[in-house]
Amino acid sequence: MSDYRVPLDDITFSLHHVADLARLATLPGYEHTEPDLVEGLLSEAARFTEEVIAPTNRTGDTVGSVRNDDGTVTTPPGFKEAYQRYVEAGWGGVPFDPAYEGGGFPWLLGLALQEMLTSANMAFSLCPLLTQGAIDLLSHHGSEEQKELYLRKMVTGQWTGTMNLTEPQAGSDVGALTTRAVPAPDGTYRITGTKIFITYGEHDLAENIIHLVLARTPDAPPGTRGISCFIVPKYLPDADGNPGERNDVRCVSLEHKLGIHASPTCVMAYGDEGGAVGYLIGEENAGMRYMFTMMNNARLSVGLEGLAIAERAYQQARAYAHERRQGRAPGAPAGESSPIVEHPDVQRMLLDMKSCIDAMRGLAYRNAEALDLASHGRDDAERQAGAERAALLTPLTKAWCTDLGVELTSTAIQVHGGMGYVEETGVAQHFRDARIAPIYEGTNGIQAIDLVMRKLPMRGGAVVAEHLEAIAGVADALADDTDLAPVHETLRAAHAATAEATAWLAEHAGEPRDVLAGATRYLEMLATTTGGAILAEAALAARKHADEAVAADKAVLARFFATQRLARVPSLVASVTAGADDLGAAASSILAG
Repeated sequence: MSDYRVPLDDITFSLHHVADLARLATLPGYEHTEPDLVEGLLSEAARFTEEVIAPTNRTGDTVGSVRNDDGTVTTPPGFKEAYQRYVEAGWGGVPFDPAYEGGGFPWLLGLALQEMLTSANMAFSLCPLLTQGAIDLLSHHGSEEQKELYLRKMVTGQWTGTMNLTEPQAGSDVGALTTRAVPAPDGTYRITGTKIFITYGEHDLAENIIHLVLARTPDAPPGTRGISCFIVPKYLPDADGNPGERNDVRCVSLEHKLGIHASPTCVMAYGDEGGAVGYLIGEENAGMRYMFTMMNNARLSVGLEGLAIAERAYQQARAYAHERRQGRAPGAPAGESSPIVEHPDVQRMLLDMKSCIDAMRGLAYRNAEALDLASHGRDDAERQAGAERAALLTPLTKAWCTDLGVELTSTAIQVHGGMGYVEETGVAQHFRDARIAPIYEGTNGIQAIDLVMRKLPMRGGAVVAEHLEAIAGVADALADDTDLAPVHETLRAAHAATAEATAWLAEHAGEPRDVLAGATRYLEMLATTTGGAILAEAALAARKHADEAVAADKAVLARFFATQRLARVPSLVASVTAGADDLGAAASSILAG
């Protein structure tokens, strides 16, 4: 057993009273999402992750995955057994199509299970996460034959999937990739090239690995317009759909990383012996369009990593604060050392972690709810509203939650004091593991660019205007609430500042350097203000649907976040509206090579 405990009450509250799982259960295709079934599923998932997955986390960090001389990869002790039990239980298929052995449940419920898995062992969770992305892309763009051949075994987890985008010379600039795909007489392609940073590109957990590889066909146009997407299995399926001949793809090395040591981050070589067999997905030169269909889900899942690791670190810091005695807290008897949890500054750090975690969970779950509405809404209007909301919330979830994940895991080290800096306590692992998340799936600077350049102009600015109007409505609902008065005043000020910054960005849309210079701080403003509104709504909902103790706790979290986080938002207007003049001056002097 591990010391991680699934925060089941918090997860359940967020599913039902921050997001609206009951509403999703009325949508076409989700009717079987009944309360008793959901409760049982969540309880069993909590037990499974605590007992089976969480105990592998520490070993995964200290031992790590190892590449063998023959190019195979051995995962840490316990991983293979845990993964087989994960597959046998069917956890990976919960939110996928029943036609391919999935459970057909809302993405929101699947995200709650993903939170548990990621908190239990982030490095382990990355294998199902990458498979999930591959399933999503194939579900939307694969041929019927490809779906029949691959999806069922990927949904069950019998086969895993990867996404192969990055190359040594092409990081976020995917259009610069050079991997080649040459047509063969039999209708397949021969893939040659090198891909880097391929998560679980090689491992010993499953019998086959299905690589989705971006490559260029002959005479393809330059940039992203000339990218195609191919299925490149580790083992070519035989006539019965079972793993057959070994394909011409190898792991040539593993990256030595700051964290997530158990996750094999591979350098993959395609075609060293003449060309790996690849199968085109859809049409040539449409690969980037296909990739973007799964981008919201993938970025939401990465944002969830910030939340999940922060939760794990918070639990460890809280436990340590109760055990560690040092100094005498105010009011404590003379001559006695107090548990450090009784010191106000430690209480501040823990409460900051907890309030941010609740806000992050609310944001991520609402993001998932929007994706469910986009895919299963009753009519075009409901689906369009869900799609727009998901598009706006996704960069907030991905960037804000992962930035906070790094900050809050650092806070957990601080709570431990000097022992936090010593590896044997294990808390430093959370900080190291969390650091990759702001880089995954488009760095957080790219999320900010996406927000100000693509999401703010949606429907002529109406999408963000409606979002801000809803936040104003939350502030208004608190106007006569004495218990939440600090939240009312602070949320109203944060809303006004965010609206001001939004208007400035719209007015300067023709000056992209100025807009981009303030993009990251604007994302912070919008996300923090959204998080404050979510906590306020949670406090109001708790009064109606929870007992007095829970309602009191939710009110404390809303007030604390308002005074410690939300109150900073107005100060960020100057950062958003400063423009790019000093950046240009720095580029010609301070930053000159």
